[in-house]
Amino acid sequence: MFGLFRSSRKSMTIPVMIRKYLSFLLLALVLQGCVQTLAIRTMGGIMDYGFEAFNEESDLQLAQEGLGSNLKLLEALIKGDPENTKLLLLASQGYSAYALAFVEDDSVERARIFYLRGRDFARRVLHQNARLREAWDKDLDTFRASLNTLSREDVPAVFWTAFGWGSYINMTRHDVSALADLAKVTSMMRFVLEKDPTYYYGGAYLFLGSIEAVTPTMLGGKPEKAKEYFEKAVAASDGKFLMTYVFYAKTYAAQQLEQDLFESLLTKVDDAPLDILLEARLPNAVAKRKARLLRDKIAELF
Repeated sequence: MFGLFRSSRKSMTIPVMIRKYLSFLLLALVLQGCVQTLAIRTMGGIMDYGFEAFNEESDLQLAQEGLGSNLKLLEALIKGDPENTKLLLLASQGYSAYALAFVEDDSVERARIFYLRGRDFARRVLHQNARLREAWDKDLDTFRASLNTLSREDVPAVFWTAFGWGSYINMTRHDVSALADLAKVTSMMRFVLEKDPTYYYGGAYLFLGSIEAVTPTMLGGKPEKAKEYFEKAVAASDGKFLMTYVFYAKTYAAQQLEQDLFESLLTKVDDAPLDILLEARLPNAVAKRKARLLRDKIAELF
C-alpha cells in the first residue's frame, strides 16, 4: 500500500516539474522579448537625437555618408519592433530626405525608389487605423472619409506618407496610374493644413503650392493660389527655411516666366547664413546647392 502510494506520488511529480520548466522557459522568452523591445526603443530614442544632429549638420558630404548607413540601422531596428511609430516615421523622413538631398539631382530612378520607401514606412503607421487601411485602394470619396477618423496626432504620419508619395508622382508624370493617385495625396496635405498648417515649416503649403504651380491652367492649375500657398509657407518659418524659396522659384516663377522673381528668390537663398535656422542647417545647405543648380538653368528656363 505504501509502495503504491510512493509510486503514485512520483508519477504526479514529473508532470509538475515539466510544467514548471515550461513556465520558466516561457517566462525567459517573454523577458528576452521585453528586453529586446526595451533595447530597440531605447535605441530608437538615440536615433531620434541622431536625426536631429543630422538636420543640424551643414557639411553635405558628411551628412550623406552618415545618413545612408543609419537608414539601414533603422530598418534593422524596425524588423525587431515592426509597429514602432517613432522608428517608422524616422525611416520615412530619412528616406525622403535622402532622395531629395542626395539622389534626385543625379538619378531620377533611384530617387523614385527611395521616395516610395519613405511613403511606405509612414503608411505602415497610418495602416494601424483599420478604416484608413481598408479605404486605401478605394475611390477618392471613401479615402477622404477615412481621413476624418484621424486626429492632429496623426499629422506626421499623414505628412510624410504624402510627401514621399507626392514626390514619387512628381517624378513619374509619364505614368497615368501614378498621376491618378495625386488627388489622394492632395487630400492628405489638405488634412495637414487643417490640423497643423505650420508642421515641418509649412510643408503642406509648400507641397500644394508646387502642385498648383506646375499644373497647367487648362487642367485646373491656379497660379495665384500657388503664389498664396508659397507666401504662407515662407511666413510659416519667417523666411528661414530656404527650401521654400527654391521650390517657389523652381515651380511658380519658372512656370510663370517671372525671371526677376526667380532670381530674387534664389538670391535670398544665396545670401542667407547657414545658421539662420539652426535645427535645419542640412536642409538649408541642400537648398543652397539646389539654388546654384537652378541658376545654371536660367538660359533654358527663360
